[in-house]
Amino acid sequence: MISIDKLGVEFSATPLFLDASFVVNPKDRIALVGKNGAGKSTMLKIIAGMQEPTYGQVARQKDITIGYLPQVMVLSDSRTVMEEAETAFAHISEMQERLNKMNEEIARRTDYESDSYMALIEKFTHENDRFTMMGGTNYHAELERTLQGLGFQRTDFDRPTAEFSGGWRMRIELAKLLLQKPDLLLLDEPTNHLDIGSIQWLEQFLATRANAVILVSHDRAFINNVTNRTIEITCHRINDYKVKYDEYVKLRDERREQQIRAYENQQKEIADIKQFIETFRYKPTKSNQVQSRIKMLEKIVPIEIDEVDTSSLHLKFPPCLRSGDYPIICEDVAKSYSKPVFSDVNLTIKRGEKVAFVGNNGEGKSTLVKCIMGQIPFEGNLKIGHNVQIGYFAQNQAQLLDENITVFDTIDRVARGDIRLKIRDILGAFMFGGEASDKYVKVLSGGERSRLAMIRLLLEPVNLLILDEPTNHLDMQSKDVLKQAIKDFDGTAIVVSHDRDFLDGLVDKVYEFGGGKVREHLGGIYDFLQKKQIESLNQLGQNLNSAGSPSVAKDNGQQTIVNSQSSNPNSQLSTPKDLGNKVQSLLSYAELKERNKTIKKAEKAVEQAEQKIAKLEKEIAEIEARLATPEGATDTTLFTQYGELKNQLSAAEDEWTEASMELEELKG
Repeated sequence: MISIDKLGVEFSATPLFLDASFVVNPKDRIALVGKNGAGKSTMLKIIAGMQEPTYGQVARQKDITIGYLPQVMVLSDSRTVMEEAETAFAHISEMQERLNKMNEEIARRTDYESDSYMALIEKFTHENDRFTMMGGTNYHAELERTLQGLGFQRTDFDRPTAEFSGGWRMRIELAKLLLQKPDLLLLDEPTNHLDIGSIQWLEQFLATRANAVILVSHDRAFINNVTNRTIEITCHRINDYKVKYDEYVKLRDERREQQIRAYENQQKEIADIKQFIETFRYKPTKSNQVQSRIKMLEKIVPIEIDEVDTSSLHLKFPPCLRSGDYPIICEDVAKSYSKPVFSDVNLTIKRGEKVAFVGNNGEGKSTLVKCIMGQIPFEGNLKIGHNVQIGYFAQNQAQLLDENITVFDTIDRVARGDIRLKIRDILGAFMFGGEASDKYVKVLSGGERSRLAMIRLLLEPVNLLILDEPTNHLDMQSKDVLKQAIKDFDGTAIVVSHDRDFLDGLVDKVYEFGGGKVREHLGGIYDFLQKKQIESLNQLGQNLNSAGSPSVAKDNGQQTIVNSQSSNPNSQLSTPKDLGNKVQSLLSYAELKERNKTIKKAEKAVEQAEQKIAKLEKEIAEIEARLATPEGATDTTLFTQYGELKNQLSAAEDEWTEASMELEELKG
């Protein structure tokens, strides 16, 4: 589909990558990985045709369509959400308009026997069949499903895009790309503007309904769930692994270990040959053997070891003063703009706790952070504890940097006292050592800017960290080190993030924002997600309660077992830890048997949907082959069949998605 052949890019004689070659095939799901600044975004731009390489070529299959979502783009604010999304179907709208005009002409004319009239009828039939084939009759339903999958409500459809933040407008651009169904999707950090629910929806879409995909993402869980191939850009070269990211990491390490062993053996062999040459160089009886060894030495091809970026982000927060026992206490906190954002927020964060704020975008996570920071007014009582010193990292902090000054000057302008003597040491720890500290901010990648903004946070000791999307644009190595630094941090941390892998093992409490409320969940991020997935089991418990049996009730996000037959007000309540075991013990054998029967039925539905999709894809491929012939290109019946099959395939894929989600909930 696309062939990259001996591609090279140089900036001011400095190579970005050299002799890069690989092929993109239909249905490939490729993760493009490498450290920040390695050239991932540049590679996407070259494949999209937006940038020319220094040398080499990109061969694209004829008539291939490519959709490209950059990290940052200029967005239009002149339409509503629905109108903007409908531009993805501009070609269908134009075709609809042509059909309407032809239909009007057909109704107006009376020369039914003329050749021109018959030609008009034939043209209308052909265009109408193409219109049906391209999904012209049902695209609105798909458009609405896609917008809702990315987090929009129906009430948002008629709102002007100007009312939405940049992140939400980027979602509209992503929706337009997905709706266009290009042959190849190029996505540069698509999860940066999505919440956890939308990320999971996008995972399902890309894995089941997209064509070929190349994506750049530092969300490890996302790329593991979507991709089946990993292309690594490292030390100016391309390494292609036909596996997903976690397996690639293992294979990369194994490959490097093998190279090191082979290199060490070769070095020993070279040393032995050199030793022989030096020992017998001046002995006439050994001259032939010496010459033989010299020729042998010249023929040895040095074994190269894949370079690994060994520079690391040594992030350590400075010692901080001890804060009060409760750095944050919210009592009936509420915030409204034109409509309520949240109300009755009651939460207490203890000293040393690491907590996560999660929920859909627009539900108030950043708003509550701004209330805590005292940046906006609110209702209720919000107490900041004794001796609390706050360090705040905002989502847009990297974009607020002055682009016209250097990395060194950026830190020099905010540093105070003795810390100014250590600026270069600090920059070196963040991989801005040597000449990198003299780079202008405007030439830095998104990840480099985020690291630079993070340095500013480290200049003064704090005991309460508030990090709003701190991992956006950070590479995986930097995220791992930042995560460890927060775990080792003596103070308290509030992390607003959608990155499941980053939050896993970091936080021990999750605050869920949604529906104007904030609910507390004890446990880590995957404990929280699992609770969200077993709502059907909780509903089963409530149904049992209505029949006089024990039930599962919720109280402020905590789940307890309630025995409806007990009149004792002091009945024992279970903890969240043993919830699963107690619910299981309360279910009768018959109920468990029925549940297993339901799971088997759902598994069968998924299997049938998969078989249906495979059958339809085969039939579509056969018709596509016939349409590619001169005879098939003029056969209107084939176009009609093709359109009907495409509609059936879209419906079958929807059935598979619904059946898969239902099965996942049941197994949860």
